[in-house]
Amino acid sequence: MDITWYGHNCFRIMERGRATIVTDPFGEGLGYEMPRLRADIVTVSHNAPDYNNVASVKSYQHVLQGPGEYEIGGVFIIGVATFNPNFDPELGLPAQNVVYVMDYDSLTIAHLGCLDHVPNQSMIDALGPIDIVLVPVGGGNSLSSSQAAEVVSLLEPSIVIPMHFKTDVLRVELDPLDRFLKEMGSNTIQEEPVLRATSATLPEQTQVVLLDYRH
Repeated sequence: MDITWYGHNCFRIMERGRATIVTDPFGEGLGYEMPRLRADIVTVSHNAPDYNNVASVKSYQHVLQGPGEYEIGGVFIIGVATFNPNFDPELGLPAQNVVYVMDYDSLTIAHLGCLDHVPNQSMIDALGPIDIVLVPVGGGNSLSSSQAAEVVSLLEPSIVIPMHFKTDVLRVELDPLDRFLKEMGSNTIQEEPVLRATSATLPEQTQVVLLDYRH
């Protein structure tokens, strides 16, 4: 399996013989350049311009924008709704966020979207076992660094890929990654252009992997 990050909440997840997924494609204004990606499935965590630029993705056949259970192209996907307790339409905060859990048989990936609070145990149970979690860590309308670290401790994944944090090009005010790394107690971090993972290569202890958005 290959997981590539393009900035903010946008990833492409590919595995041979199965559907390719692009998550939360962004529009103009963030500072990142949205590449011309192709995918079979596009997931949208919530309806906002920085997360729902579906038109930028080519050849997609399915757009998932809400909770439910889906089986497409050899991938079983569960969308679990989370609701923003601080919802304020004047601030542009989303009323609903959808966490997508993508089961590829040998690996399970969770994209937390713009989750902005530590979920209760019933929601953790609904997500099920997670091998790789894509987690927002920079605050704003999403988890703070300390909240993100707490969510990671509840999910107990093998690999953590941070997203939604301050970078050199981002025009939105978010916290830098080092705050999350401090919360996680990570003195060293593995940096990769693409995460290539199999069930056989998963680490025994939770590992943070930083992906480079520049391709």
